[in-house]
Amino acid sequence: MPTPKKGARLGGSAKQQAHLLSNLAASLFEHGAIKTTDAKAKILRPYAEKIITKAKGGTLADRRAVLKLIPHKDVVAHLFDDLAPQFENRAGGYTRTVKLDNVPATTLRW
Repeated sequence: MPTPKKGARLGGSAKQQAHLLSNLAASLFEHGAIKTTDAKAKILRPYAEKIITKAKGGTLADRRAVLKLIPHKDVVAHLFDDLAPQFENRAGGYTRTVKLDNVPATTLRW
C-alpha cells in the first residue's frame, strides 16, 4: 500500500490517522475542549469545522455522512441536536486554539 505523500502526516498509516482524527473529533464534540499536541490540533481543526458545517445541514444524508467519519452514535446525536443549533448563524470559525505555556501543546475548544 503506498504511503500518502501530500498533506501533513502524523505518522503511521492513513487508516491510523483517520482513526486518530475520528477519536479526537469525537472527544472534542463530547467534552467541548481537548488538550492535544500542536500538530494534531493543526490537522484536527479543519476536520472538525467541516463536520460541524455538515451537522448544520441537519438532513438524514448529512447525519449518515458524519456517522461515516465519527462512528459514535451518541456523539453524533449530541452534535446534531445540541451543538449545530448553536452555530446556526455563524459561517465558519467554530473552534479556536489556545497555546499552552512553554510546551508544544494546545487546547482546542469552541
